[in-house]
Amino acid sequence: MNQKKFEELELKDDFIFGKVMQNKEICKKTLEILLGIEIEEIAYPERQKAIEITYQGKSVRLDMYVEDDREIVYNAEMQQKGNSDVVMQLPKRSRYYQGLIDLNLIEKGATYDKLNKSYVIFICTFDPFGMGKYQYTFQNLCRENTELALEDEAVKIFFNTKGNYEDAPKELGKLLAYIETNQPESAFTEELAHEVTCAKQNKKWRREYMKELIYYYDMKKEARREGRKEGIEEGRKEGREEGRKEGREEGRKEGRKEGRKEGKQEGRVEGKQEINRLNQYLAGQNRIDDIIRAAKDEAYQKKLLDEFHNYEAGGV
Repeated sequence: MNQKKFEELELKDDFIFGKVMQNKEICKKTLEILLGIEIEEIAYPERQKAIEITYQGKSVRLDMYVEDDREIVYNAEMQQKGNSDVVMQLPKRSRYYQGLIDLNLIEKGATYDKLNKSYVIFICTFDPFGMGKYQYTFQNLCRENTELALEDEAVKIFFNTKGNYEDAPKELGKLLAYIETNQPESAFTEELAHEVTCAKQNKKWRREYMKELIYYYDMKKEARREGRKEGIEEGRKEGREEGRKEGREEGRKEGRKEGRKEGKQEGRVEGKQEINRLNQYLAGQNRIDDIIRAAKDEAYQKKLLDEFHNYEAGGV
């Protein structure tokens, strides 16, 4: 959704492009220049289908959707945002549009030969494939023999207003240049510029644009709120997990510290108990001098402990 003021809109803005293309002669001439063909007559399908194509509850608003006198279907979209996500999604978006158009062209139970030839056209203010071309046309061909076409009559074309269109047909080059620069250089682009001015003087369309802009900002705010809620919840989860992890680590550290402390304490108690048993052993043999000497001489005490341990083990 464009965030410009209504007065600042140009043909490259999809809202104005869609409104200008409601002029039948302008729309027909635009298609003829883009595709290099002649069209006898175009018709807009019933209004609802022209604005929305719906499938399983999902809807797509199309900038331009018309049929000509031979029942060929044309869908043209203006695409401005050229960030990496848009570029990556564009091929599948064209496939999605093609699928929805086909579903609406054929009634349930009808045979596939009722599918009309169709063009899905994207006019991009960026290079969608990064090769500098002003036009990229895609049709299904056999990879093993590129001269063999599938003949499914589905054509997808991407125009690049920033491409090198020196070799483009003169009228096409001027049309792409006008979309890019907003400076008309031909009789037809002068006519387009006039239609853009008239569109921006339409009070009904101004109100419609403002409603869309308000809806866009409301949805953006709601998305931010949802994002914050999800972020807070994810933060809580991550916080709890990190807290548990840190708690376990701190617990281990404290446990080791307490364990060493308790171990030292227990060691002291056990050491005292062992000395008491040694003293009882020596006293039982009336070796009072050894008890007194061991209290002062640690090495001698150790020697007596070895003797005592040997005694306890059943030695002599």
